[in-house]
Amino acid sequence: LIVNSLRRYRDAIIVVILLAVPFFFLRANVRDPRELNPLDRAIITISAPFQYVASMLARGISTIVGDYIYLVDVKADNQKLAYENARLHARVRHLEHLEVDNARLKKLLELKNTLPADLVSAHVVSKDTTEYFRVARVSLDRSARNIRPNMPVLALDGVVGTVHRVAGDTIDVLLTVDSGSGIDVVVERTGARGIVRGTGDRSRYACRVEYVQRTDEVAVGDLLLTSGVGKRFPKGLPVARVTEVTRRDFGIYQTVEAVPAVDLSRLDYVLIVTSMESDKGTDAP
Repeated sequence: LIVNSLRRYRDAIIVVILLAVPFFFLRANVRDPRELNPLDRAIITISAPFQYVASMLARGISTIVGDYIYLVDVKADNQKLAYENARLHARVRHLEHLEVDNARLKKLLELKNTLPADLVSAHVVSKDTTEYFRVARVSLDRSARNIRPNMPVLALDGVVGTVHRVAGDTIDVLLTVDSGSGIDVVVERTGARGIVRGTGDRSRYACRVEYVQRTDEVAVGDLLLTSGVGKRFPKGLPVARVTEVTRRDFGIYQTVEAVPAVDLSRLDYVLIVTSMESDKGTDAP
């Protein structure tokens, strides 16, 4: 019983001390320095180192927390800026692509206005190479019911081929490099005649020029243009460029190799000639 009583007294004293010490420390620190008594001065002297340490710890913790919050905000801002930068880059690329497309379409429109023919524009949706045909599939930009097989198909740089098959607004184009394609041409520099026919080679886009007289002057780099014979193609359109000439001392014809004037690997937009002005009773220039 005595032990329990002592414990209660001890606990009560500890509680009183714990309550009194902060009170005296607070009282001593808030009083006017001119009114401090010796006990207050002693308390301030004793508490000063502890207050300094506590202040330094609080300042350090506050700095660490502030820096962490600042870094979190900076990281969020960086992520936002990175996203915005990527979005703007994508926008710039899109606008550059549109600018290139607009320039190409403008040139197509100029070509359309200068040719003595009725034309329908289309864009390429796929290219197909089979064992028998080298074909590009195009989709018309507007409906046209008067498109038939064998109609010429053109691009900015020259002749692409001819219409092979029509299925609504989708058309298969037989390219100039197909072995079934043949176009009457003249050499721009000398006027020599020949027929450009595709080699059908699946590994590359290539043509050969048939029926070129051995006595005709043809050189590597010569441009081959449509002759206009038969009024199948408008006259003077680029078809191919000579890459190799083999002239033998015998025979009637020389061997001429060429590549298409149009880069068929990057074919994008085409024009389909639906009728020539001469077909409507006027002379084509």
